[in-house]
Amino acid sequence: MFKPTVARNSFKALNTARPAAFAASRPAAAFTRPLSYTPALHKKSNDPSKDPIEAATTRAPEGASGEHEGQFARTDESVHIEYPPDSEMPAQPVVQGRGGKHFKRTLAQFSLEKKVSMVTGGARGLGLVMGQGLVASGSDLAIVDLNRDEAVTAAQSLIDQFRKENPGIEDTDMPTVTAHYADVANPDSVNAALTEVLEKHGQIDNLVTSAGFTENFDAINYPFDRMQKLWGVNVDGTYLFAIGVAKHLMERKAPGSIVMIGSMSGAIVNVPQPQAPYNAAKAAVRHLAASLAVEWAGHDIRVNCISPGYMLTALTRKILDENPQLRDKWTSLIPAGKMGTPEDLMGAVTFLLSDASKYITGAELRVDGGYTVT
Repeated sequence: MFKPTVARNSFKALNTARPAAFAASRPAAAFTRPLSYTPALHKKSNDPSKDPIEAATTRAPEGASGEHEGQFARTDESVHIEYPPDSEMPAQPVVQGRGGKHFKRTLAQFSLEKKVSMVTGGARGLGLVMGQGLVASGSDLAIVDLNRDEAVTAAQSLIDQFRKENPGIEDTDMPTVTAHYADVANPDSVNAALTEVLEKHGQIDNLVTSAGFTENFDAINYPFDRMQKLWGVNVDGTYLFAIGVAKHLMERKAPGSIVMIGSMSGAIVNVPQPQAPYNAAKAAVRHLAASLAVEWAGHDIRVNCISPGYMLTALTRKILDENPQLRDKWTSLIPAGKMGTPEDLMGAVTFLLSDASKYITGAELRVDGGYTVT
């Protein structure tokens, strides 16, 4: 067999034995790499507008490729949408026909019977509809919201709807749905709400952190105090309620499930509306869920994240009515070709809170019509 070591020693001996005359005959110039003789595949034009590839880039004259290049993948600094005050907030109706008895076979593991679930931001929007889904799945419910009156109204609406869908039901079989106040960004307020919920229900088994809001401002002009408020509600509020419920579960030595409501904005950059602080906040929520899932796994506390895409809440409908151009831009980027509805989250949140997902923790479930995979 040929051995490299033998070859190297032979080559070294040959160099050593070379006559002086042979060594002197070598040119003194340094080695020069020869030029390549590969012919050019095509002659490059000096006029970008005549090149079909370069005509679609910003190197071509403006408008050479039709519309302005890259416009559909950029934010538009002229889009400014502030989160409306409570007096202008549209009401979110409860869903019809979801809480009655049904005869479709399904896994018993999806049931939330004998569980107490708490939903922050549960008086309206996604939080209200997800809470209704939990009640329909057998759970008692504590609605926590900054607007106590709206939370009370929402709780009564859920009770009335459940009774309507279950005629003749005994009072003892009715779910317990309560309303509570909390400023989710304030530790003292959060602790007070947790204490009140425990006084009413005796325990907390599941948590859904749905309190949050977004605003659309370009980063340079976004008021700093509003950015702090946005982070306080979306990130601090999620963290404070999560550790409060986890501490309660650890003291009870009981298993539990926490679902943090993130957003597809935590993984992509929305266009055309600028919203950098919100996107970063939701990315923080997503990674907080993963981090706490690892930290609390030994206590049998699961932590997962649901990241919705564009959802047609009452507020979103109001925004699109005032900014109709956004609807077409948003839906054009969704493979499903349509925006979601709050009801699309009912099954997702029930799954992640129930024993049907008992070996799932630290996961992110995106409910976005395929937006983030394109």
